[in-house]
Amino acid sequence: MSNDLEYLPIPFSKDNYAWVIADGISAVVVDPGVAEPVVAYIHSRKLIVTAILLTHHHGDHVGGVEELLRFCGKKETPVFGPARERIASVTCKVGDGFEVTLQEPAFSAKVIATPGHTNGHVTYYQQGVAGLPGHLFSGDTLFASGCGRLLEGTAAEMLGSLDTLASLPPATLVHCAHEYTLSNLEFARVCEPGNKHVQGWQDVAVKLRERGRPTLPTTIAHELSVNPFLRVHEPAIHDVLVERFNVPVPHRLAAFILLRAWKDLFQGEFRELTEKWVELAGAGKPTISAQIGP
Repeated sequence: MSNDLEYLPIPFSKDNYAWVIADGISAVVVDPGVAEPVVAYIHSRKLIVTAILLTHHHGDHVGGVEELLRFCGKKETPVFGPARERIASVTCKVGDGFEVTLQEPAFSAKVIATPGHTNGHVTYYQQGVAGLPGHLFSGDTLFASGCGRLLEGTAAEMLGSLDTLASLPPATLVHCAHEYTLSNLEFARVCEPGNKHVQGWQDVAVKLRERGRPTLPTTIAHELSVNPFLRVHEPAIHDVLVERFNVPVPHRLAAFILLRAWKDLFQGEFRELTEKWVELAGAGKPTISAQIGP
C-alpha cells in the first residue's frame, strides 16, 4: 500500500510542517495549519486532495482546512480529526483504534490516542508493507529528539502516549509537525552529555538545516537512541536530574516530569511550572504514586 506513495513536508510559518501523502494523482494532507503553501504544492503537482487528517485542535494544525477545502471544490472531502476535541471542520470523528482507509491514494492508517499535549490528541500510523517501513504522523506528541508541551494533559498521559509510540516497529518513519530538532538536540546534549548518538545526530542535523533541508522524518529506532523523553529510564539522565534539581528521581514518571519542566525552562517558557513540578517529582509524593500505581 505504501509502495507508490510520496511523503512530503510542506513548511509554513516559523517551524511548522503539513504533510502531503500522494501517489502522483491523489493526496492526503495532514495538519494544514496554513492553506497557501499546501495549495501551491497541490496545484503545482495537479493533485486531487481526497482527505485531510488532523491530530489536534490548535490553530497551527487546523487553520488552513476551510481554505484548502474551498480550493478542492468538493464539500464531501472527508476531514478526519479527534472525537474528543471540538474542531468545526471535522466531518469524520476518530478515536483510538479507528482505521482510516482510502482508495485514492491507497492509504490506510490506524488512529492511536496520544493525550498529553492536548486532551484528545491523536496520531496516525500507517503500517509498513512488503518489507517497507511504516509511517507515523505524530503531530505534537513525538518530535525529533523531543516531545510536545503539556498544555492540557498530564505528565502521566504524555509518558503513556510516548511509550505507546515507542513500541511501534523500530523502522517506522516519524513525521512530526514541527522543525524543532536543533533546539531539542541542544537540550538532549545537556540531559545526557555522554550520549554519542546525540552528538553525532546534532552534527548531521545542523548540516541539513544549513542546506535548507528538513531533519524529518526520523525513525522510532533513532528516537530511542537520542530522544531524552524516550530515555527516562536511563541512569545517566537520572544522575543529571538529581544533580540539577537536588531531588530524588525514584521512577520514570518523576524523571519525565523533571525533564519536561526543565525543557520548558530551557525554552524560556512556563517558568512558573518548574517549582511545582520539582515538588511533584519528589520521592514518596502521593500525587505521583497515585498516577503510576503500586
